[in-house]
Amino acid sequence: MPTRKAVLALSCAAVLMTACSAPTGPPVVSASATPSLSKAALTPAVRATPRPSAQAEWKTYTTPDGQLAFDYPPDWSVKDRAREAAPGGVFVEVLSGAGKSMATLRTNIQTKPDCPAKYPYALMDSQVLPALKQDGAAPRFIFEGRDDHGSYPTRPASLAYGITSAAPPVGPSACPIFQFFDWGSGLAAFSGVYNPVVAAPGDTPDVDTPEAYTATEEYDEVRQTITSLRPAD
Repeated sequence: MPTRKAVLALSCAAVLMTACSAPTGPPVVSASATPSLSKAALTPAVRATPRPSAQAEWKTYTTPDGQLAFDYPPDWSVKDRAREAAPGGVFVEVLSGAGKSMATLRTNIQTKPDCPAKYPYALMDSQVLPALKQDGAAPRFIFEGRDDHGSYPTRPASLAYGITSAAPPVGPSACPIFQFFDWGSGLAAFSGVYNPVVAAPGDTPDVDTPEAYTATEEYDEVRQTITSLRPAD
């Protein structure tokens, strides 16, 4: 069985250039408890209507360059990681109240997608974001997965949520996860990795399926945080 550090590294690699920190220590879940995409999940499904959440007390963060803004829960925080930003871009990390990394926002990224192989594809959630429209095309928020460890049943599938300008996959398989969207003269990313065996500091890992995760308050909060991204006033 791979170590917890190895599991996290594999999941992070699925979302290109997503910042992750790998905790150390022995694995904390058994192989039988480690989730993977179910056969049902491999049939793309979309949650039709996002559940509302009281946002009266939410905070608003504006990026240091004054270009973008988003809302986040009052007990969450935003860490500026400017030293790791692309030239001329921004890099910030959104943390939950418990210190768990929920998403990173980066801009002015110059990169291209690669498709070395295709894997069984699952779509748990999707929403068009007209506020980020560029050249007449609006990106989408998605929560998606790839069953890219089929021959290693002890490893979880790669799962991630974020904003993408990529066209939806056609058929039951897709290239590795690449959640970037067009912004300015380059690409931007506002995304996070869902790894059910990695918990916030001090918490017990809550092994769960990606479908069940969409029913949690944490998912609602990170979803609403990411989908609130918009040009700053």
